[in-house]
Amino acid sequence: MKEYQTYEKMLDEKQYNSLRSELLEENPADIAQLIENVPVEKAVLILRVLPKDVQAAVFAEVYSDTQQALIGLFSDTEIHFIIEELFLDDAADFIEEMPATIAKKILANATKETRDEINRLLKYPDNSAGTIMTVEYVDLKRGMTVRESFSRIRKTGTDKETIYTCYVTDSERRLEGVVTAKKLMLAEREEIIGDIMDTNIMLAQTYEDQEEVARRFNKYDLLSLPVVDSENRLVGIITVDDIADVIQAEATEDFEIMGGMAPSEKPYLKTSVFELFKNRIGWLVGLMILGMGTGIILKIFEDAMLAVPLLITFIPMLTDTGGNAGAQSSTLIIRGMAVSEITTQDFMKVAWKEIRISMMAGVVLAGVAFVRVIILSTGEADLYIKAAVISLTIIFTVFMSKLCGVALPMLAKKTKIDPAVMAAPLITTIVDACSLIMFFMIAKLFLGYLM
Repeated sequence: MKEYQTYEKMLDEKQYNSLRSELLEENPADIAQLIENVPVEKAVLILRVLPKDVQAAVFAEVYSDTQQALIGLFSDTEIHFIIEELFLDDAADFIEEMPATIAKKILANATKETRDEINRLLKYPDNSAGTIMTVEYVDLKRGMTVRESFSRIRKTGTDKETIYTCYVTDSERRLEGVVTAKKLMLAEREEIIGDIMDTNIMLAQTYEDQEEVARRFNKYDLLSLPVVDSENRLVGIITVDDIADVIQAEATEDFEIMGGMAPSEKPYLKTSVFELFKNRIGWLVGLMILGMGTGIILKIFEDAMLAVPLLITFIPMLTDTGGNAGAQSSTLIIRGMAVSEITTQDFMKVAWKEIRISMMAGVVLAGVAFVRVIILSTGEADLYIKAAVISLTIIFTVFMSKLCGVALPMLAKKTKIDPAVMAAPLITTIVDACSLIMFFMIAKLFLGYLM
């Protein structure tokens, strides 16, 4: 795509026909990016030079705050064309993000049929399959011939989100089977749909969690999935483009929680400084309060540190090693549970594997630490005993931190908490305190005569 300034210049010089021709060669997603990078007054003009169907495709791609700003500058006629051209699932998502006054204005400019369908989609719980489905699909009857089916697809398919898979329903909209465009193309024109349709149907329920639906798409490489109500009536379909958005949103949320902050639905550059502060400060305060436990432990063992000053110099190394080891395990476990590779029933298998890893890693790290103490602390009294204390503490710290990295995310999953909460920041804070306790207890055991 050309530089944004090029399009702005064409707009300033009122080269509307040239601008239209240039933009029609671009993907709607790229035009949406242009819209995001120009003043809203110019964004409206850019949309107005585009055909109505392209307008809607571009509008669906821009962020909700930009959509809100554009709606404020659109005429009622323009709002009507936009809402009628949008796919219904995109329209419902867009309206859901708008303030109540603007949502009413938008719905007032929609046809009654569109308004009823949007309101129905908006009634489903957040993050359910019903909120991401579209009601625009091609339905066939089992008694149709392939020839009749093609005629129906040509008649109704223009406004549908996908025609690659068609859904066979009875007179009460109960789902009976599915047939792909490929199968229709290869079948004889007089064959009956009931004879070629696939009755082994994979489907979703309207109230099913969208993350579970996303996992099914990923596992079975689906392009679309029918959504039925409690009576097995077909109410919509979910397409792969909507699932891609769900996967991205869920991954972003997990990353933010694992980084120790509340998830945000807006992109970073679209989020205000205060909102970013608000998302982070709660975690920072909580972790700081937990971290105070480390200070209490150091206060309790203050005499030991004064008696053996060498111990103090290795505290950062011990806490960092424990935190890093725990973060490695928790990251893999959280990711494994997110993609259903690991379940809570696998706890013993996973724990046993991590225990063996911790033993091997602990021995290697302890050896490195032992050598470091000997080389850098020459002349220290009881040097080998002190080196052994530090090395032994590292073995126990790595063992404990990796076990925490397995147990805490699985415990969270079992208690219906997002496992991402038990990520690096929290585990590091817990492991820091535990490793210090072990360090001083082992030191007291081996060096008690010095303390």
